[in-house]
Amino acid sequence: MEPHLRLVTGSIDRVFTGRQPWQIVAITTTTVLGSIWLCQVLFQEESLYRRAKKKVFKVARLIPAVRRRVDAEIEKINDGFIKDISQTGNYYTELPHDSMGQAEILKKVDEYLDLGHYRWKEGFISGAVYYYNPELIKLVTEVYGKASYTNPLHPDVFPGVCKMEAEVVRMTATLFHGGPAACGTMTTGGTESIMMACKAYRDYANDQRGITKPNMVLPVTAHTGFDKAAKYLGIYTKVVPVNGDTTEVDIAAMERAINRNTVMLVGSAPNFPYGTMDDIEAIAALGRKYNIPVHVDACLGGFLIVFMKRAGYPVRPFDFSIPGVTSISADTHKYGFTPKGSSVILYSEKVYRHYQYTVTTEWPGGVYGSPTVNGSRAGGIIAATWATMMNFGLDGYVEATKRIIDTTRYIEQELRAIKNIFIFGTPATSVIGIGSRDFDIFLLGGELSNLGWNLNSLQFPSGIHICVTYMHTEAGVADKFIQDVRSKVALIMKNPTKPVEGKMAIYGVAQSVPDRELIGDFTKCFIDSMYYTPVDQKAAK
Repeated sequence: MEPHLRLVTGSIDRVFTGRQPWQIVAITTTTVLGSIWLCQVLFQEESLYRRAKKKVFKVARLIPAVRRRVDAEIEKINDGFIKDISQTGNYYTELPHDSMGQAEILKKVDEYLDLGHYRWKEGFISGAVYYYNPELIKLVTEVYGKASYTNPLHPDVFPGVCKMEAEVVRMTATLFHGGPAACGTMTTGGTESIMMACKAYRDYANDQRGITKPNMVLPVTAHTGFDKAAKYLGIYTKVVPVNGDTTEVDIAAMERAINRNTVMLVGSAPNFPYGTMDDIEAIAALGRKYNIPVHVDACLGGFLIVFMKRAGYPVRPFDFSIPGVTSISADTHKYGFTPKGSSVILYSEKVYRHYQYTVTTEWPGGVYGSPTVNGSRAGGIIAATWATMMNFGLDGYVEATKRIIDTTRYIEQELRAIKNIFIFGTPATSVIGIGSRDFDIFLLGGELSNLGWNLNSLQFPSGIHICVTYMHTEAGVADKFIQDVRSKVALIMKNPTKPVEGKMAIYGVAQSVPDRELIGDFTKCFIDSMYYTPVDQKAAK
């Protein structure tokens, strides 16, 4: 990763420092904000400032000199990504003429899975892999194999898989204090669960209230899956700030953002950046006051927070026990420890789930109904999720939760004792956000990366976080992390103004770039590189 990220950093510096092209942009700024476009955008939902900024940079890119410079830098970025990813060995770009033997296939799979250098099995990464146990893997592998051919799109053919899905949904609803009317579906992950809730509320508002220009009100810390859902579904996002000290959503700002086109309110339990939990009771009160559905995103920590009271940790109300909470998303494939690709979206009553469905009645192929985005779905994942939950049981999840929260609280306590860094808000479950007022926090991120730690980088404001998983509960892992942070902070404070270098520099520089579309272009180059294959095999050798 480092070579191409250094290239990104250098390219941003070349594009955005000095007199060009910013001198041109500055001149353009003074001329663009005129009557040509102002009347067209004045009455749109998006703020005038945001629209003005987008328009300025869009027009600036039309200037040939600027466009050539930007295109050249993007090309360099892309070349850097490709150079890095192409070092992973030979690629198959055509089907082999003869079938490959099973032994060779399994050998190749092992080779591919061994690519990468992070020691994730030893707890050196933040999140990503939440539990690793060879015995559990053996179980879910066998279960998935047995159900790998099944497809719940055909419930008459595979009623057993549908029964498993229904049981997973009901068990999860019970954990979140759902009443007899509570219901939901399984999905392929948190983003799809979020998308389904957004789709349900968009269609519900259109049908029941005639809303044709829907918006959702959500904290700036809400998962970016809501932004993705909004783009897919044509919903405008009204993002509101959080309290700088608590990092919880500003309830007064949320109320001010509500208007007659608001179709849903969103709260996180907890949020991804800082692991803090919004005041769900206050958000639900707004929902009741304005008759607007309230969605609680518990994708990240849902399968911890529901067990915390049983594990001896107090937790504020966050679920269906609060009147006004109408839906909850929770990922089984995180702290539910199931295989990747499973999540649950829950509703307080069936009327909302009905608007999640897609039903076609006029198709020549027959009447068609689908509960989620997918038509055909992987019955193997449903079966493996069911098997994992049955394998852990309530006591197993409570014990795992206790270990994870104990470890998180220990790490948080020790980090708070280290001078020159601070913790964002009060972590609700397993995420600890770290910042500094005395040095660029990305210096610490870079130093820890050099030691093999893979943490998440945050922006606006700068920060890093660790998402504690079951692997961090193993003997010595938490102490190793604390000691590494302590020693690296002491090292940094010997020269706290040292500039950030290497792959961490991109995060600090990227925040200073006002043209966010350019950062988006760089990101698209990186995503493109994940699908790289050489034009011919010679290029891969």
